[in-house]
Amino acid sequence: MSMFNGLDMGIGSLARVSNAKTRSISAENFNGEKGKGGMATEGTGAGCARDLGIGWKVSPSVEIAPGTTFTMADIEGPGAIQHIWLTCFPSHWRNMILRMYWDDEEQPSVEVPLGDFFCNGWQERCNVNSQPVAVNPAGGMNSFWLMPFRKHAKITVENRESDKVVLYYQVDYTLTDVPDDMAYFHAQWRRSNPVPYKDVHTILDGVKGKGHYVGTYLAWQVNNTGWWGEGEIKFYMDGDKEFPTICGTGTEDYFGGAWNWEQPIGQYSTYSTAYLGMHQLIKPDGLYRSQTRFGMYRWHIMDPIRFEEDLKVTIQDLGWRSGRRYLPQQSDIASTAFWYQLEPHAPHPELPGNDEREVI
Repeated sequence: MSMFNGLDMGIGSLARVSNAKTRSISAENFNGEKGKGGMATEGTGAGCARDLGIGWKVSPSVEIAPGTTFTMADIEGPGAIQHIWLTCFPSHWRNMILRMYWDDEEQPSVEVPLGDFFCNGWQERCNVNSQPVAVNPAGGMNSFWLMPFRKHAKITVENRESDKVVLYYQVDYTLTDVPDDMAYFHAQWRRSNPVPYKDVHTILDGVKGKGHYVGTYLAWQVNNTGWWGEGEIKFYMDGDKEFPTICGTGTEDYFGGAWNWEQPIGQYSTYSTAYLGMHQLIKPDGLYRSQTRFGMYRWHIMDPIRFEEDLKVTIQDLGWRSGRRYLPQQSDIASTAFWYQLEPHAPHPELPGNDEREVI
């Protein structure tokens, strides 16, 4: 029997020993080197540690200057990132761009505003209690997505703010053999503000290759009154044209809820579970009022959507009008799609500018 490589972690594999090497990168050990943590002599905590000296939290965070990109992790493989923790102030979340590159690729496999990657797209803190993403008081953001790489991994954060941003972070990873059938982690952000009348919001398009779709996060602002979530999510795969292979039955249904999430009567009920949730509700003035904002996630961990050649994902923006007729709406929808695929991947669409990403 071959030695366990330390990647397929869970309660059933927890007792297995492995030759995998555990490492961690933070502002106290920028390169994750063995025996080199806590050696900083300069850093954001140097003043606080002036009476104690080296080894006493001298460098707990970094300052990222406006208009610059900070390399959060630069790792030689093979191996896999298993956990990321970070935090910064919510007002920065849409203008801090998280990117990830695998095996020296020039185009990032992940390009998402920081808050949206952790299911917090409205720049207001909201807890998330799910298997791959956990956000805890007061803004501790955690990712447990498995991110394998064979040659090299790089994670960067670009500051598109006009002021410096203080970032606390830690990247936990293992150096080990990666099986041939392990694909690479990808994530992409898009926004329709507003959704064009009688059109759909495109969550993902242009994906070429073999892989599987594993998750959706939506930050959705409703711009009309009445129930808004009748839209179907659709997955077009492997040559589908006019009609998809997978078609949902309604927005709240896709996120695991039912009947408008109205429980008790007259109120939305939020929830956050291992694989799905409507965890964030921001309402200006009561139920079904204009500009109510929602945060929703659906993880296809137990039911990944597998594709052989290509994938496109859309969702309808659909509510009700008079006479019990459907109303094509014009909501503000920002989405983050998560998937794994074999490389190479098609380049992401150009990320919109600050004004187009802004939460207003």
